[in-house]
Order: sequence, then structure tokens, then C-alpha cells
Amino acid sequence: MEHSKKTTREEYQKCVNAVVDYINLHLGEEIDLKSLAKISHFSPFYFHRIMKAFLGEPIGTFIVRTRTEAAARLLRYSDLPIADIAYRIGYSSPSSLSKIFKQFYGISPIEYRNNKKFVIMKPAIIRPNLELKKEIREVPARNVIYIRLFGDYKLNDYGGTWMRLFQFIKEEKLPMGDMSPYCIYHDDPKVTPADKLRTDVCMVMPAAVTPKSDIGFKQLPAGRYAVFTYKGSYEHLQSVYDTIYSKFLPEMECTLRDEPSAERYLNDPCETKPEDLLTEIYIPVE
Repeated sequence: MEHSKKTTREEYQKCVNAVVDYINLHLGEEIDLKSLAKISHFSPFYFHRIMKAFLGEPIGTFIVRTRTEAAARLLRYSDLPIADIAYRIGYSSPSSLSKIFKQFYGISPIEYRNNKKFVIMKPAIIRPNLELKKEIREVPARNVIYIRLFGDYKLNDYGGTWMRLFQFIKEEKLPMGDMSPYCIYHDDPKVTPADKLRTDVCMVMPAAVTPKSDIGFKQLPAGRYAVFTYKGSYEHLQSVYDTIYSKFLPEMECTLRDEPSAERYLNDPCETKPEDLLTEIYIPVE
């Protein structure tokens, strides 16, 4: 995709459709996510996010579900033996098809074949009518001290980590930085195993700082960001992101830069009701 050309929702949709068509044609083969990302022309970092936003579920889940639904159709409308069906949609054995089929539908392929009235539910797609304040912002270069955490984004000890940055400033007698924590999320939890997810908990500082033990220093480069301000509980952030990627970014005709997104927390979760929490979401754009 050329940078000069605006990315519209239709273009996103066209790329997503190309990927879905490819999956449908190759259900019986190994489907490699890297080659899907190539077909989509989205950078690998954003491929998973955009696909999830448009499909309503992670691409891996989508592939498994598409295979399983194909199996359900063949069970219902053909007389093919179950082993043939399994093989035809990319499962090496009837037992692996059976296991997945049960997970999705709660009954075995044989039970389904013998019970044609059984109704298969579609997964819900979250598309809340989200009200978000949004703007494109040119963000200047920033000096930050940070501690890098590894692990599930939901389980990180953000409070404790922030307090350690605070301690460090007091010990080193440094000028106070920005009181709103800034967290950079390097990985996409839909692709990276939870224990490998990297988060930098940062404090933006007025000047350069000498790093010490596990407290690092770096300069974040200046850049353009689509900035969204969300009011509400952190636990709904996943659906907020899905809506940003599927709705707001295409509407704003943004092309994404291949750089991690970040969040800035404008009030203290210890002293604020969950529904009043304010989060700024920074998505790097061209």
C-alpha cells in the first residue's frame, strides 16, 4: 500500500477479504500466518489487530472456526466418512477434528451428523457504539525513564513498578517527571505468548537521565499519533482497541506505522471509580 494513498475502510476491507478468501480456498493445507500477513499488505505487527477488529476474533480462532464450520456443513449435507471430512479440512485425524468440534459446538461430529436439528451459534462480535475523543497529534521527542516488564498485560504490577520509578527520582534527587504514567506495549497478545509480552512502564522526564540497574533511559522519537481518550474501566480496553482498529482508524483514513502503541493514564486507579478512569491511547500513524 502506498503511503501517499489514504487508507479507507474499503481498502482495509478489501485486504481482509483477500485473506479470508485465501483461507477458504486452502482449508485442507497448512495455513501460515506470515504468508497471510503478506497477502494482506498490512505490516505483521498490525495484521493480527486489524484482522481481529474486522473478523471479531483473532485470525487463528477464525481459521479454526472456518475449518470447523466447513466440517459441520459436510457432516450435514454430505455422506462423506468423518475421517475424509477431517482430512479434507486440514485435520490429520478424526480424533483431532472431534476434539475441536466438541469445543466449538458441545457435541461430537457423529452426534451432529445424527442430529440435524442442532443449531450452531455464531460467536458475538463486539462493536459497541463507543464515544471516544479522537485527534491526530504530532508528539515531540520525549525523554523517559522506564522499567521493562515481561508477562501478561493484565497481571503486571503497574502500581508497584511506577512506585519504583518514583523512588528512583527521590533517591537520585531528580526533577519530577510527568505524573501520568506512560506504558508502551511492544507485543500483540493475540500472537505473542503471555509470558513473553513486553511492557515498558515509563515516566516522561524534563531532561536526559543516567540509567541505573533495571531502570533504563531512552528517548522516544517524535512522531504522529492518532490519540484516543477513553473514559471507563480498564477491563473493557480490549473492545476499545477492537473498535479503534475496525472503525475509527479506517474512518480517519489513517495508515499505521509499524511501531508499538502506548497508553497514558490520566488519573489514579487507586483513587478513581473504574467508570471514571481516563486513558489516552496512542496509535502511531503515517
